[in-house]
Amino acid sequence: MYSRRDFGKIAAAALPLSTAFGAKINSKVNGVLLGSQSYSFRDLSLDDAIKGMVEDGVGACELFAGHVEPPALGHAPAIPARGPGGRGRGRGPQEPAAMAAAREAQQKAREALREWRTTVDLSHFRNVRKQFDAAGIQLLGYNYSFNASMTDAEIDRGFEFAKALGVPVITASTTLTVAKKVVPFAEKHKIMVAMHGHSDIKDPEQFAKPESFAAALEMSKLYRINLDIGHFTAANYDPLDYLEKHHDKIVILHLKDRKKDQGENTIWGEGDTNIKGVLQALKKSKWPIAALVEYEYRGAGTSTEEVKKCMAYAKQALA
Repeated sequence: MYSRRDFGKIAAAALPLSTAFGAKINSKVNGVLLGSQSYSFRDLSLDDAIKGMVEDGVGACELFAGHVEPPALGHAPAIPARGPGGRGRGRGPQEPAAMAAAREAQQKAREALREWRTTVDLSHFRNVRKQFDAAGIQLLGYNYSFNASMTDAEIDRGFEFAKALGVPVITASTTLTVAKKVVPFAEKHKIMVAMHGHSDIKDPEQFAKPESFAAALEMSKLYRINLDIGHFTAANYDPLDYLEKHHDKIVILHLKDRKKDQGENTIWGEGDTNIKGVLQALKKSKWPIAALVEYEYRGAGTSTEEVKKCMAYAKQALA
């Protein structure tokens, strides 16, 4: 079994000497490592996202795959809405020709993304790591969400990408069925996979209920949990209680505020998520779990400005 201590050793070993002994952004507050999921800066290029993190004093990051995969790949015009020219928001007949064209475009984009993933030189990811090192930001994990459309080659390459980035864990929004398929790849590469939870408790395939996480942990000694406390709250579970009972299996927390009963994302402090209680538990118990901002509510400012507000909220909660 890989213990919490093992995870710390792997993470430390993954750091190059330039980062281990060079100047780094210190975003640890009262023993709790704060940072951000780069998805928080999804409206920005990787270069600008890193600049935003530096401006916000973010010293730790979980890297979103969308920041390193070519933006032109895997994206295509959405399938048109109903009505003439795609207008009408669900009213009127769909246009078969427009629907077929959109599906074809999406399929081509998906094939192009698969081609890129299976052929890209790993130096691309090593160079990304160098960018974070130069900025003084520690990379904690790579968010590569395995799904049913992925071939074995795409799954395997995700682990190669993580190795090239020098991170000890892949975080993944996935399903129970796909998680089973990924097990031999995790075992082959000896890299942990942390399941990211959402809030759809009606879908038995989703990681939303405590039982779903438990099922994943039974699949492999390398499986862990990436607990999103906002989604967990929206699913009407208590993230603080879960953290206290399963902290040894949680490697990264995503911080956000949501309302219960599948409620909306809110400005921090306006929802039902016990952000302060969770952070205080990390502080008191000294569990080495990174707490990362995942900005998803609709703020009035730029993503950089809103992440800065979230970081300030977290720091105040840890005071």
